[in-house]
Order: sequence, then structure tokens, then C-alpha cells
Amino acid sequence: MENGLTIVYTGKGKGKTTAALGIVLRAVGYGKKVCMIQFIKGSWHYGEMASSKKLEPEFEMITIGKGFVGIIDDKSPKEDHEEIAKEAIKISNEKIQSGNYDIIILDEINYAVNLDLISVKDVLNLIKSKPQKIDLVLTGNYAKNEVIEIADLVTEMREIKHPFQRGIKAKKGIDF
Repeated sequence: MENGLTIVYTGKGKGKTTAALGIVLRAVGYGKKVCMIQFIKGSWHYGEMASSKKLEPEFEMITIGKGFVGIIDDKSPKEDHEEIAKEAIKISNEKIQSGNYDIIILDEINYAVNLDLISVKDVLNLIKSKPQKIDLVLTGNYAKNEVIEIADLVTEMREIKHPFQRGIKAKKGIDF
């Protein structure tokens, strides 16, 4: 039996979720089943919400977050975000243990830890309990050292230049 990998995409540069979605495209091309659980995103509309439907039934995307925490138009108390993140952990565990997927992507889970919505112990438990054959992908800024140490592949996206620095707003189809 082939061993599944634990893959981490982290760093302050763009491209973490996009890299994970690249895995989705590749895997679906081979008929593999993939589930992505989004821990933070949720209240805004973004392109992958619509495009993910076109990859069904091989790809399932579960958007459980209430949106970005503490920025822009977030009016939800932190407790609401914590409750939803804990629910996302529960759903993640169920999907990982279900045997229905080849790859599970936990989008923005590192950021959820950094915001103290969930604990690094929650993440480590998911990694350690995954069946041997499952590939697990974790995205988001601020991956904890404990996660980096047990991962098989870690890529850090580093921002060198960003249009936002010149006042250019996020672009549909590029940023969301």
C-alpha cells in the first residue's frame, strides 16, 4: 500500500490555496476522490466555489468558515469563529476516517491555529490519526513548527511584490 503524504503550504505569499487546488486538478484527472474543508473562507463569493461544482463528484468542497476573522467587514464575535472552527475539525476528522477520499485538504487550518480558533494539538491529532493511504494537505500562514516537523513536504510562499502595495484591489479570477 502506498503511503500518503502530509503536505503543508504556508507563508505570507499568495498561492497556498491555489497550490492545493492544483493538486485537486491533478488528482481528479486520475479519478481520485478529494475533499477540501475551508476553515476561514465562507462569507464571500470566490471563484473556486463555482468551479468546484464542475469537478463533482470526484471533488467535494465544504466551506464552513464565517469569513476572514477580525478584518474588513467581520462583525462576528471571536467565539462564533471558534465554534465553527471546532466544527470544521470534527468534519475534517469524519472525512479523514471515512475511507471515501484519497486526498483531504484542510484549507487555512494553519491560520485558524494562529488565530487561536483551534489548537495545534487538534491539527497534530488529525495528522497522526489519518489512515496510511490518505494524502493530507494543510494550507495557511503561520504553520506551527510541530506541524512542519511531522510533515513530509513543506513549501513556504514568500511575498516579494504584491499589487495591493500600490493600491490595486483584489482581482476577480486572480485573487478570489
